[in-house]
Amino acid sequence: MPSATTSRKQRGRTTQKLVAAYFAANGWVHAESTGAGRPGVDVTGLPGLACEVKARRGFSPLAWLKQAASYPGLPFVVSRPDGMGPTTVESWPVTLKLSDFTILLRDAGYGSPR
Repeated sequence: MPSATTSRKQRGRTTQKLVAAYFAANGWVHAESTGAGRPGVDVTGLPGLACEVKARRGFSPLAWLKQAASYPGLPFVVSRPDGMGPTTVESWPVTLKLSDFTILLRDAGYGSPR
């Protein structure tokens, strides 16, 4: 029987692969999971982006964003909530700073004209 640590690490590796596959299928064809435990972003092949992937019960968005912000690019976190598996990856939450989110919205044409 696998230990809790082994199961948690496997869930993390699987989660990273699922996120990378989602990006690869949705416009970032070079997206790849780096593998759990490797320093740096969790998904490569996303130019200008710093993707951190979390599959944890605890919720520490500030710490996660700080980790993502330590890498070059727009920092964001994809988190996999308990009970959500591979068929729901497009529904997993993404966390980013309000200032970054506002810029993205403005660049996409939302808000009052500048």
